[in-house]
Amino acid sequence: MTTLNHTGVSHTVFHLLGIPGLEDQHMWISIPFFISYVVALLGNSLLIFIILTKSSLHEPMYLFLCMLAGADVILSACTVPQALAIFWFHAGEISLDRCITQFFVTHCIFMSESGILLVMAFDRYIAICYPLRYSTILTHALIGKIGVAIFLRSYCTIFPIIFLSKRLTFCQNNVIPHTFCEHISLAKYACNDIQVNIWYGLFVIVSTVVLDVLLIFVSYVLILHAVFRMPSQDARHKAVNTCGSHVCVIILFYGPGIFTTLTQRFGCHIPPHIHILLANVCIVAPPMLNPIIYGVKTKQIREQVAHMLFPKQK
Repeated sequence: MTTLNHTGVSHTVFHLLGIPGLEDQHMWISIPFFISYVVALLGNSLLIFIILTKSSLHEPMYLFLCMLAGADVILSACTVPQALAIFWFHAGEISLDRCITQFFVTHCIFMSESGILLVMAFDRYIAICYPLRYSTILTHALIGKIGVAIFLRSYCTIFPIIFLSKRLTFCQNNVIPHTFCEHISLAKYACNDIQVNIWYGLFVIVSTVVLDVLLIFVSYVLILHAVFRMPSQDARHKAVNTCGSHVCVIILFYGPGIFTTLTQRFGCHIPPHIHILLANVCIVAPPMLNPIIYGVKTKQIREQVAHMLFPKQK
């Protein structure tokens, strides 16, 4: 469907192609997508349920983890069903408004997860460097305010992109070689100048994700400095072990994104389907693996899951 205006023809409906070059393999590709989606929904929902229902887990670290699990559920629900619809039913048609809504939500959640990982690093810093003041500094009231601040930061930074996208006239091809909508992937089909979109998108990344990474790095430098000053080797081991899960999640969250960005900027000879697959890994892998990592490495959560699944065992 198209509409006419003074600038010409503007598409209002787009077609998501899926993974270009691998259309014949879509049915097979859908299997890991479906499995990861089910694991992400069940794992994160279980994590949220356990943390909210067990008063012993109403500590800052677990409440932040609950926020991260909630964000993972939303991120998966906003992207993976669309990909599965393309793989199974070739249902790639999407309206402009729905496309903008999708990347607005996914970008907001991505920024929120980055902010949550930052405050989780701050939580570990307080727990290790100021253990006696931990509960008085990170009160439930402060945690609630932090959660609201993370949401508002994401919402306010991404919200202008809606207007930057709505102002564009999409007079070029309306077939998008992707499984979900992204800001720049959509904007590049406009016949307007998109320099504002590009520069604002760069500003958002630098002012949120890049800043978060730098502050997380500083937090762990301070944590390691405090750990190496501990007199007991057991205390050092325990302190490092408490950060293990968080470090794994950080690498899982930022690693694929950084690698994808590098391949997009410098991998000119890499086939397009590799870029799309890497972008999907950034969306699919963290929500699936985060609850597994915390379930395996965190004793309190592991015990609660075992008690729930096998209540009669001591």
